[in-house]
Amino acid sequence: MNSIIRNLLTLLFISLFASDAVSQDTNAEKFEQGVTYFTSGSYKEALQVWNDIYKTGYRSANLSYNIGNAYFKLNDIPDAILFYERAYLLNPADENINYNLQITRTLIVDRFQEIPELFFVRWYNFMSLVLSTNSWGKISISSFILCLLLLSLYIYSSRYRRKVIGFWLAVFFFILTLASFAFTVKNKSMVYDSHKAIISNPLVSGKSSPDNSGTDLFVLHEGTKVSIEDEVGGWVEIRLSDGNKGWVPVNCLNII
Repeated sequence: MNSIIRNLLTLLFISLFASDAVSQDTNAEKFEQGVTYFTSGSYKEALQVWNDIYKTGYRSANLSYNIGNAYFKLNDIPDAILFYERAYLLNPADENINYNLQITRTLIVDRFQEIPELFFVRWYNFMSLVLSTNSWGKISISSFILCLLLLSLYIYSSRYRRKVIGFWLAVFFFILTLASFAFTVKNKSMVYDSHKAIISNPLVSGKSSPDNSGTDLFVLHEGTKVSIEDEVGGWVEIRLSDGNKGWVPVNCLNII
């Protein structure tokens, strides 16, 4: 009976990994098909293929970057910015992503004076995006285990030199555990729970209240990046880069 259960579990794991491998191979083939379309100038076809991959739940900086390129070629600036922003969150150090994002930002109408971030906040955000959520999580768990092992060396070793080395290495890995855990949480909030969005409508008015009767506070154009502060019914409260706030319909923007 136990052998039957063990064989069934083995078959289940094999089928899961096999299906995952087949899915990755299929996405790779589709991606290359999109590249072929793109290089031949068939941007709509390339976009359709890449969007089909994106809708399966697969995420990568390269995929989002190429979708942004396709939208840019089709002169769809808001969606190009949207996917460049998504690519940036997955690989903030990539020069091509940063360059194309800066180019598309110069093509939007709205210009707001941004409130500069403190240097340590900017550094913290950048470091959080250097690795993925899973990678930071693995570092946090691994360093915590090493910390426990080194603490046991400090407690149980009879040699003074080993106790000193074990203690200070345990302190180092404990700090690394806390830092990597903080990066894990921040990465997840920025990539998977993003409160940033791109205005998708050609023109939208920011209201003083979440209804059409509210006073118009400002006017936004497509492609503008905003932060989402609150949501009531079909309206969201947004904050602009200059600090101003207002309410807009939820269907006029796309979450990054």
